[in-house]
Amino acid sequence: MVSHDIQLTDTELDIILNDLLELYGYDFTNYSKASLKRRITMLISNDRFPSFAEFRFKLRHERDYFNRFIEKVTVNVTEMFRDISFYKTLRNDIIPVLATWPMIRIWHAGCSTGEEVYSMAILLQEANLLHKSLLYATDINPAVLEKVRGGIFPLSQMKQYSENYILSGGRKDFSSYYTAKYNAAKFDSSLGKKIVLATHNLVSDSSFNEFQLIMCRNVMIYFDKPLQDRVLHLFYDSLEMLGYLALGSKESLKFTDINKHFTQHENREKIWRKIS
Repeated sequence: MVSHDIQLTDTELDIILNDLLELYGYDFTNYSKASLKRRITMLISNDRFPSFAEFRFKLRHERDYFNRFIEKVTVNVTEMFRDISFYKTLRNDIIPVLATWPMIRIWHAGCSTGEEVYSMAILLQEANLLHKSLLYATDINPAVLEKVRGGIFPLSQMKQYSENYILSGGRKDFSSYYTAKYNAAKFDSSLGKKIVLATHNLVSDSSFNEFQLIMCRNVMIYFDKPLQDRVLHLFYDSLEMLGYLALGSKESLKFTDINKHFTQHENREKIWRKIS
């Protein structure tokens, strides 16, 4: 028997990645190895497995445990109106351009628990554009999509979200968008009606529509370079001409072969426009 502080070896990590691909069709082979190793080691420790073999057996044979694995190992760090200047730019510069399209389709790739999707729905509502918009929210993790479907977030976070909203140019009373009950805030169903949910794996799945804006923020930092390139090509193929791509603060199109097809928004936010 081994103690609970099992350290995953590279070989064991490869075995797990192979199992996930073979049994469940989830391809993590191009994710950052260091990040995956850290998260899986933590899961083995938290779930108190006495050995790697027992962890692997449970992962292979119990679908519910696989779902837990996906929930814990994929990264879900998000908040509403996160990055004030980014949302100001969306509100003032990008959304007025989106308004010129007859129908607005936005893809939130790797949407996590949906805070960003609801932020976007609020921006569109305030620009009187939500009625002609569809927000596609996709993630590899089915459990987080259920949270998006519910539109329910911890009430304890509303103070922060309200501050973010006001600082990014919101003029309404933020609490008018949700109903508080016990320790939860349920967002207005009129926002949720425009959100289309789907499980989508950026690693292996293909393009499924043509969008005017794709948001994929702080997802690709966990991917290795070849996978980042593959995902960026997927976004390029999924964007309408003159559509926008928004990435996270540590992500860039610099040093990628699709960079030449885009121009960066002039205020240097991580927003690019497809020009060719």
